Amino acid sequence: MADHRVEIAVQGPWSLATSRAFWEGFTPSALPAHSSEALRAVFLVEGEWRRAAVSVTQHGATAVLSLSGTGDLDLAAAQVCRFLSLDVDGRAWPDVGARDPVIAEAQASLPGLRPCGFYSPYEAAAWSVLAQRVRMSQAAALKASLLRDGVFPAPAELLALDLDLPGRKAEYLRAVAEAALEGLLDGVTLRAMKPAAAVLAVQQVKGLGPFAAELVVLRGANAPDAVPHNESRLTDEVAERYGRPLAEVSEAWRPYRTWASVHLRVLRERRLGGAMAAAVR
Repeated sequence: MADHRVEIAVQGPWSLATSRAFWEGFTPSALPAHSSEALRAVFLVEGEWRRAAVSVTQHGATAVLSLSGTGDLDLAAAQVCRFLSLDVDGRAWPDVGARDPVIAEAQASLPGLRPCGFYSPYEAAAWSVLAQRVRMSQAAALKASLLRDGVFPAPAELLALDLDLPGRKAEYLRAVAEAALEGLLDGVTLRAMKPAAAVLAVQQVKGLGPFAAELVVLRGANAPDAVPHNESRLTDEVAERYGRPLAEVSEAWRPYRTWASVHLRVLRERRLGGAMAAAVR
C-alpha cells in the first residue's frame, strides 16, 4: 500500500469546511461525518478501478492531499481535485457576485463553497439509474446495498453481480458499467468536451435521459460552467428571484454557471426548510 502527498495551490476562494459540510449532506454521494478538520474519502480510481483513500486538509490557499492505495496515486490526486473542484481557477468567481446580487448573497451565505461532485461520472450515472422513479431515501438505500467495503463496485464487479432491483434498474446499471469499461463515462474526456456535447454523448448510454446526462456531466465530471436545463427546482428558484428565464439570467454567471446553479439550489433548500444536503440531486 503506497502513500503519496500532494500540495495544491487553490486559485480563488475556497473553504474546506464549507465544502465538506455540503458534501457530508449530499445524499447521492454523502461523505461520512468526521470529527477532525480533514475531509476523508475512499473511492475507486477511474480507469484502473482500484481503491484509493484520501485525507484533505487546508492550509491557507493550499490543499494538502494525503493519499494511499495500490494504484496510480497521481491519477487519484487529479481525480480528487476534480471532484472537489480544486482544479478550477476560481479567481473570477467573486466577480459573478459583483454582477449579480443574488449570487452575492449566496456567496456570502456559503463562503468558499466549491461544489463537490460524485467520485466519477460512472458513479453519477449509477446513482441516476438508482434514483429513477423512487424517493431519494430509497435510492440511497439501494446504493448502500451495493457498496463493497464502503465503495461502489467497479464496473466489471457490477456486471458480475446478480442484481435484484426494481423495474429496469439492473439492465440500466449493466449498461452504465459497460459504458464505463468502454471509456464512455471517463471524467477527463467529458470535461474536455463542451458541456452540451458531453451531455449528448452520455445520453447514448441506455437508461440515461437528459436529466441524468446533465447530472453525469455537471456533477460527475464536475464541469464548472454549464446550465442545467432539466432541473425544475433551479428553474423555479430563478423565476422567483429574478422573474426572468434561466437562460437569460445565467449569462451573467459565466464562466461558473454550474457553481452559481448549485449555490442557488442550496439557498432554495434552506429557504424552504430542506437540508443543505438536498441541494442538488
